Amino acid sequence: MTKVFRCAALIVPTLTFALSPAFCAAQTYPSKPIRIIVPSTPGGSVDMLARTIGARLGERWGQQVVVDNRSGAGGVIAGELTARAAPDGYTLIMATISSMATNVSLARNLPYDPIRDFAPITHVASQQIVLLAGTNFAAKTLQDLITMAKAKPGQITFGTAGNGTGGHLAGELLKLMAGIDLTHIPYKGSSPALIDVISGQVPLTPISINTALPSIKTGRVRALAVSGAHRSQTLPDTPTMNEAGVKGYESYTWYGLLAPKATARAVITKLNAETVAILKIPEVRERLLADGAEPVGNTPEQFGTFIQSEIDKWGRVIKAAGLKAE
Repeated sequence: MTKVFRCAALIVPTLTFALSPAFCAAQTYPSKPIRIIVPSTPGGSVDMLARTIGARLGERWGQQVVVDNRSGAGGVIAGELTARAAPDGYTLIMATISSMATNVSLARNLPYDPIRDFAPITHVASQQIVLLAGTNFAAKTLQDLITMAKAKPGQITFGTAGNGTGGHLAGELLKLMAGIDLTHIPYKGSSPALIDVISGQVPLTPISINTALPSIKTGRVRALAVSGAHRSQTLPDTPTMNEAGVKGYESYTWYGLLAPKATARAVITKLNAETVAILKIPEVRERLLADGAEPVGNTPEQFGTFIQSEIDKWGRVIKAAGLKAE
């Protein structure tokens, strides 16, 4: 008996199920390829996550899962494309902190609302940021840096992948919480910023762990602190900001799976269950951890609450820092 006939047989006996198209949607879903939109170019952390999850979903469901890279505008292009897609479960987004949280406060005329226009599926993973210093920079610890910055307000610079990026906001949060004044230098990407730290052109960069790891391992830069509430499994010898003296500091780059808002609840539930199960597979966990990403996997409600809390948190930081939309 096919899925469609099984569904029909199940819904005929009762009016409740007969009036529930969402029930049939879950029974027959997926019946065609699924597209996961990624707000970045191929090869980065969010792309890796989408391809890892997508490949496993394809294996489990016998349907092709296609990753569609739509970079640009800090995730706005990908977010708008997903928000306007048919709410049938066949177009998803592997969203980032930029596309679902910070753009609310940074982007002019944002063409979508992260809360109103999307249905959360699950928080896939979080990635800590590491504050790197050049090997010739005088500060050997975070406390050294804070002492220096207070003695020379505005004279110490830090480079990031650009205005409003995770690294930039992590640096602004450090300034606010440590009571110091550092000068931000935006680059067109994290790699150019890292190269200038290695060469000594800029003393500091807050950068994702996976990008920083090769340079840390070869001793070309020094890791001062990581941004999470706990030490990174990838850099276990590096203290957290909190341990290093900035009490309560916590900042992550994060990634999560969402669908257009009106997607049937039964489909969201099915996507959530499968994705969370995939994140528990040992090989998948090891792959993510090796890239510096810590698997999460929670309920749609928990992820939705988290997104709102991130919008609120970074909105306050952006306002306090006086950051302007570009």
